[in-house]
Parts: sequence; C-alpha cells; structure tokens
Amino acid sequence: MRFALHAHFLGWIGLISLLNPSALQAHPLQAEPINHPYVFTFDQFNLPEDPDEHVIEGGYLLLAELNCTACHAAPKAWQERLSPKPGPNLKGVGSRLDADQLWLFVRSPQYRKKGTQMPGLFVGEEGDAAKVEAIVEYLSSLKEAPPKMPVGDGAHGKQLYHQVGCVACHEPGTDFRPEKVPVDMEVEKPGNASVPVALADVYDVDSLAYFLKNPLHFRPSGRMPDLRLTDQEAADIAAYLHVGRQPEKAVERAALKLPPQGMEKGKALFAEMNCANCHGGLEPNAKTTAPSLMVLKKDQGCLSPLQKTGIPRYDLNELQKRALQLALTAIQQGEAPLLTPAQKMDWQMTRLNCYACHDREGKGGPEDPRAQYFTSNDGSAESLGELAHLPPNLDHTGRKLTRAWLEKILFGEGGSVRPYMNTRMPNFGKAQTEGLIPLLVEADRRKTPVQINVSGLEKHHRAELGRKLLGTTGLACVGCHGLKERKSLGPPVVRLTQTVERLQPEYFKELLLNPQATQPGTMMPPMFMGRKTAEKDIESIWTYLKELEGQPLPDGLISTEDFELKPASLGRPILFRSFIEGAGSHAIGVGFPEGINAAFDSSQVRWALVWKGKFLDAMSNWQSREMLPIKPLGTDVKELPAATGEREYQGYRLDQDGVPTFIYSMDGQRVEDTLRPANGGLERILKINGMTTKEVISW
Repeated sequence: MRFALHAHFLGWIGLISLLNPSALQAHPLQAEPINHPYVFTFDQFNLPEDPDEHVIEGGYLLLAELNCTACHAAPKAWQERLSPKPGPNLKGVGSRLDADQLWLFVRSPQYRKKGTQMPGLFVGEEGDAAKVEAIVEYLSSLKEAPPKMPVGDGAHGKQLYHQVGCVACHEPGTDFRPEKVPVDMEVEKPGNASVPVALADVYDVDSLAYFLKNPLHFRPSGRMPDLRLTDQEAADIAAYLHVGRQPEKAVERAALKLPPQGMEKGKALFAEMNCANCHGGLEPNAKTTAPSLMVLKKDQGCLSPLQKTGIPRYDLNELQKRALQLALTAIQQGEAPLLTPAQKMDWQMTRLNCYACHDREGKGGPEDPRAQYFTSNDGSAESLGELAHLPPNLDHTGRKLTRAWLEKILFGEGGSVRPYMNTRMPNFGKAQTEGLIPLLVEADRRKTPVQINVSGLEKHHRAELGRKLLGTTGLACVGCHGLKERKSLGPPVVRLTQTVERLQPEYFKELLLNPQATQPGTMMPPMFMGRKTAEKDIESIWTYLKELEGQPLPDGLISTEDFELKPASLGRPILFRSFIEGAGSHAIGVGFPEGINAAFDSSQVRWALVWKGKFLDAMSNWQSREMLPIKPLGTDVKELPAATGEREYQGYRLDQDGVPTFIYSMDGQRVEDTLRPANGGLERILKINGMTTKEVISW
C-alpha cells in the first residue's frame, strides 16, 4: 500500500509537470524529496562518518524534536532537556484541509509530506482504512473559517519569500536569481535539505495566507516562527506558494467506498491512538503513556524494521537510528551530564534552529548557497560587507542587550535596529524563548565585570560634552551612526537613538574600549584605545544618549531647522523659557499649533508680546552659553500694555490640551490668566477672585 500511494503521488507530479513543467520545476514545492523525518539542525550538524561521541548529541536532539518524550517519559534528570514540543494546533483543521487531504496525511504522513516529523500510525492492516476514515470525519468536523485576506500578488510574494528569511529553512525557487549572482553564473543550490512546504498547494489560499500571518497560532512550538508579515505580505507569499495547483485525490479512499464511521468513533480513536499526546487543545486531551525511555529496546518499537498498527512509523534513516540508539544507551546507563549555561544555550538554539541564520561561538550561520539570498535594501550599506545583509553574530549577546530589548527581539515588537537589511528577525513565541534570556545572561557573564559610572553625578557627566564627541568636530561617530530620524553621513550602521534602552552600559564601554575583541568582525575603529580621557569620554557620551530627547543633534547631523520650535508639528502648545526680546530675561514663550504665539514676562508678571506665524528659534539657548535674547520668528509682533498694580508671579498650570494658565496675585487678589487662539486672534480669559471676564486680542 505504501508503494501504491507513493506511485500515485509521483503520477500526480508528472501530470502537473506536463501541464506547466517550467513553473513546477522551479517552484519551492518541488524541492528534492526527503525520505526521513527532517530535523534541520540534525542534518546540518551530523554526518554518517562522525564519531559516536558527536552523533549521540544528535540522538538527544531527535528524542526531543520528534516528540518521543511526549509518550515515552524521560528520567527526571533528563526531562528538562528532552521536553517535547507542542504539536500543531488542529482547531479548525477541517476548514484548512479537505477530507481527501486529511485522509492522505493520516493514512501515510511520510508519503503525503516528504520529510514530515509526524509519524504514521497505520500500516495497512485489516480495519486500518475504517479507522483512518473515522479520524478524518472527526478532524473534518473541526471548523474555524479564516478571516478574509487580501488578494495576493504572486510576483511580489516570490520576491518576499526569497528576501525576508523564508529560504533560511525552506527551498529557494530556481526561478529567482539572487541580485548579486552574475547572469552568466549558475545559482548554487543549498547543500542542506530544506524544510518541506508540501501542503501549501492544498490549503485554501486564504487559510494559507492566514497561517503565514499567524504561524504561532497553528504551530505553537515556534519551529515555524512569525516573520512579522503584514496581511498583504502574507497574502502575496501565499499567492506565490499556492500557484493554482490541483489537490491530490485520495484514490484508495474513493475505491473503498467506506460507509460513514461516525465522528464520535473518530474522536475516541484520536485519543486511543495517543494523537492528543502531541496535539493539544482538543477533546479528549488526556495524555496516555507508553514505556519509559529507560526500558525501551533499541531494536523494537519505532526502531524496529517491522511495525504493527499503532506503533509510530517515522521512516528513520540509518544515521538517525544510530543516533537514537546511542542516546538511549547513554540515558539507560548513566546520569544526565550537567550542562553549563553556555551548553544549555547552545541546546535551545539548536532546538529552535537559530543557527539557520545566526552564528554563535563559531557555530551556525547560513550556508553560502542560502546566504546569497540575504540582502540589503540600502546601497550605501555595501561597504559594510557581510554586516550589511547577514544576521548578526550572537557572541556576548547576554551581556550586550538589556532584558527589555531581548524581550522585544524574541517575542515583542520594535526590536529591529537594522532597517537596511531585508531579512527579518522572527518572533518565536514567548513560551519558547523567554527562558533563553537568563541563559544568555549567565552564559555571557564576564569573569571581571566592566565598571562604568552612569549616575550622572560626576562633573564630566554633561550631555554637551558627549554631543561634541559624537559630532564631526569630535570623534565623528556620526560618520557611521545616525540619530533620531537622521541617517549617518556614511554607511547606515545601527543608529544610536535607542542605545540606552537597548545596550547594557558595561557592554557599551567594553565595546568602545576594544571593538574588535568585543564584537569580532565589527568595522568600528578603536578610537578610545590609549586615550587618556577614554573612561570619562565614554561616560559623557552615555549621558548625552540618555538625555537625547532634550538635546540637539551632534555637529554633522544638525541643521538650523532643528532649532525652530514647531507647535503645529507637535499638535499641541509648546512652552519655552528663554530671554525673549521684548518680554525680558524671564520670559515664557507660548506657541500654539494654530500659528498664534505669545510671550509672558514672569518678572513683570504680564503678557508682553503676541505675534503670528512661526514661533521661536532655540539655537542661542542650546548652542550659546551667553543666552543672548531671541526674537520671535513670525510676523505682526505686537507689544501689550505694561503691567499695573503690585504683582507677584506664582507659576502656571496646564490643561489637558497643554494650554497654560498663569497664576499671580495683583494688589492682593488671586488672578488666573489664560490666552487661547480664537477667530484668528487670541481670547484672554481672566479669573480674579473667582470672577471671570473675557476679552479678544486682535491685530
């Protein structure tokens, strides 16, 4: 029966090839078949000629990633390391796959989806077909229609598929040429096999798009991570992967003409055959157990050449069998070895396949045939070499990034600082990655901590000193690093805007003192090595970056326009204390988004000026220590009458819209004095001892 199913599958491939041979052969769906349960990192790091002491680690990986411990309990000392991963969420599977596709997959997973990690439970014994039909009826009843997704653009989807990171794990299409590969050169094919995408052709296109948009909903293990696609991007990639193929028909099912088996029978079989051990969230979900790893025979059960119905069949290859047998022997003969934090980190990165994109401690990173698809969207970044397009090295990450930023990167939002790279850092899910953070911190801890004073209390902790050092007249850091919305003067290295939120101060100092030792491969020059004032300078730069929001940009990035205060851009009034010509050295300028402005003289305790148009230029305040008086930038400047009576200034308060009310006493009476725009002028509201009067100031 296995052969019959396989032959029918190949026949279907041949038929479609005749209809559109060039499109089919070029598509990722036509990746070279994998005839064993595919675990990317096992195949990536294990070869048949490797010694047993290396292959045994691959055996532990298979025990965990093939979910062996979902049924076979591991000894207590091994349980954390060999914990099973959650299987696909089957809620709504009846809306994603039709009954024929469910039949083919349940009947023989390895032949319907070459390389799948799902084991087959049926070997063609009497009554198997009826059991499969019952389970299919149950699964078909699980409906959950996807939301309507946008109409996809397959051409754009092809581009996205090959640029945002899909090909780090999945097969590149041969009809897409990486931009850096010369036209007269053949595109190199990946040496490692690819994670199959074999069901993309049978999903409803909306279901496929919704899956790509929310993979963690369907695959909570995080092995298929969330690439942070928009609805339209997900629809575009779905359109590319779907390409109008016709779903395969379950010929055996049609020939048998089985009578309805009943959904309840299928539901009971689902539980009886231990499907709920991997697939959570369905009823009944009580997990059943099989013999523990400690008593398994290394030539029986899943590892036996002959299996009965109900015994999981993985179609393991010889290297996988060898690895599993070695691992079982070690588990049954001895205690679990104690892993260092670095080894635990390596283990989790291996399970989540972080090494498909990143290297750490000399391990991992995309193989060259896949790396050629990692590109930059900014031509000025090319001078950075591989740093322009390849994901960063993860050495020292635990002491480099703050916990808050690690959370943003791993399972939150807003952690990207390399907009020049097309490849995206995916979200693997909080449940899968939160535990990485303490491991990173412990694994990357320095034996001798770096000392840095970021209290802001020392005399050299002045933002202005740090600003000058970053600028073109200082150390010219802005030649590579941008700030806020400004690009650097040269290649687009990571902007410094979120440095204090992102980096730990000790690492910041460590990096600046010795860039190459701290971050191998970096292009940052060692500007502070041998510099007598290095420690003070670094702390001054940190102070500036900490106070960045209230500071002007460094020389080289700043322009005269940066000093103009623009209430209209902010969308609410701006208050600015300064020496304003016509309003005195203790003036408070008030600029309204409507283009009406005023200045209150807190020394004379009165409204001194009103004008229209532009508000104020803060350059002399921010750039000059003399604090020369500044002039209103607008037009129609009007001086208001001098103050009368004895007055004492008592401050101001802001309402919810940011409009100030100045409070003072006049001849012993409490006064609340407010100006706000009205009919092209200003309305003045005076409240004196609780009595309110209004007047209009127009000019």
